[in-house]
Amino acid sequence: MSNKRGDFVVPPPKPGEYKIRFGVKGVGTGWQELCAEAPSNTADAWFTMRTEPAPTLQTARHHRLKYDLATVVFEGKSRDQWQIEVTSGGRVWYVVDEERKIVWILHAASRHPKKTE
Repeated sequence: MSNKRGDFVVPPPKPGEYKIRFGVKGVGTGWQELCAEAPSNTADAWFTMRTEPAPTLQTARHHRLKYDLATVVFEGKSRDQWQIEVTSGGRVWYVVDEERKIVWILHAASRHPKKTE
């Protein structure tokens, strides 16, 4: 974790909430793009991942991915991959580690992911 002057201070999760971590190199850049382009929506997505990352009642803007994107192997385990539509093109893809209560962000970008085209 970086602690240089000017870095953001991330609050710890409250009891029952999930930690949020970047799961792959470079995803932080996409996250910062989302923060700059749609700060309110990105903050809402962050809160959703913190409190209910794998909802029972899925919506068009927050759901499990489908087909060959539905699951990914992360840290040696096959995990469901979820998506939050932050803007019309901006997406966050992530997996949930229930045992450790960590959400791992695997993709964040302000443009629609090419993998879904």
